[in-house]
Amino acid sequence: MDFMNTVLIVGGGGREHALLKALLRSERALCVFAYPGNPGMERDGCMLVDQPIENWDDLAKWASENEIDLTIVGPEVPLVEGIADTFNKEGLTIFGPSKAAARIEGSKAFSKDLMKKYGIPTADFQTFTDKNKAHAYLEEKGAPIVVKVSGLAAGKGAIVCDTVKEAKDALKDIFDKKSFGEAGETVVIEEKMSGEEASVFVLTDGKSYKILPAAQDHKTIGDNDTGPNTGGMGAYSPAPIVDGALMARIEKEIIVPTLAAMEKEKSRYRGVLFIGIMVTKEGPKVVEYNCRFGDPETEAILPLVQCDWYEAFKACAKGRLSDVKWSVDPGFCVSVVLASKGYPGKFEKGKVISGIEMAESKGALDVYFAGVSLDKQERLVTGGGRVLAVSSWAPALIDAVAQAYEGVAEIQFDGKTFRKDIAAKGLKYTK
Repeated sequence: MDFMNTVLIVGGGGREHALLKALLRSERALCVFAYPGNPGMERDGCMLVDQPIENWDDLAKWASENEIDLTIVGPEVPLVEGIADTFNKEGLTIFGPSKAAARIEGSKAFSKDLMKKYGIPTADFQTFTDKNKAHAYLEEKGAPIVVKVSGLAAGKGAIVCDTVKEAKDALKDIFDKKSFGEAGETVVIEEKMSGEEASVFVLTDGKSYKILPAAQDHKTIGDNDTGPNTGGMGAYSPAPIVDGALMARIEKEIIVPTLAAMEKEKSRYRGVLFIGIMVTKEGPKVVEYNCRFGDPETEAILPLVQCDWYEAFKACAKGRLSDVKWSVDPGFCVSVVLASKGYPGKFEKGKVISGIEMAESKGALDVYFAGVSLDKQERLVTGGGRVLAVSSWAPALIDAVAQAYEGVAEIQFDGKTFRKDIAAKGLKYTK
């Protein structure tokens, strides 16, 4: 038997299922575990960690006992809590930034100060821990303006305010009602940038880096960007708004200076750096940094990249990324999220899901499990706000869109909710 590499994926959403499928596309013999994982990952041959895990020390101990060669971390919370440091102490190889480097997402105050100090283009801002001082700043600046909590808020911590009253209400929520808990102890107030957003992902070992195809996410629940914000209702890649010339500027003005700044701050960045970009009239500016892959962008980007992902992730952890063979398909990938009725508010769970096999039989199409559980009869049922993501790829964007929606049409569950305009912004450019 060929030598088998062992992998542990930390997380259990659509992004982690996409990471698993990407790993399994290579010729390499892999034995993959997940914590906590999901039924879709299990269906693809991934084993779930079956021991009680109380903290990251427990998981590191489990990984050590099970001789895990590589751990890949999906979500931001474990990274901000320092899972990479815990695993490194045990002599384990882990893909993801250290606790010090993960502050780039874990503290907006840290990341905004970093950008100011090193001249990285971003919105004008000020940081506050006192509500009255924040009020005085609002009176001076006026609206529209953006109020952000500094800590982690599961993608819900940026409040766009069209009036000063809305901004003051947001501050009341954060400081008086403590709606965001500790995450809201420090608040960043910044100018509202106008333009189109794009997501740029950089794989890095701290020195060398590889830029993934740019993506565009669809944040709100409703078509034409209406309704409340969600964790993301779909994405497509590459986003035509980020052409070669713009990507060259992003690389020179943002990526290179950010990695150099982290090195100077003694927080060498290893893993994937996700940069939210606003394409403004003056050029690209940073909306925010994240210390992990985005969801649903991951489901739209990974199918386009040809490499041995095990080798690529391990090389990032070991400082050898420049050795990795890497190519990007010239086509497009579109990912549509299917959500539960009522999301992002209250939603019901336990609705039986059918048609996944029919969707998957369509060819160049993947179905990623996010909020899916098994009921007592072992049937797949809805278990979260975002239930599934359907990704399809093709040489032309219009065909990738059509195939993705054909897959969506095959899948049924009570209250299935999805946007019908994923990648419409991209199609405008390709006409």
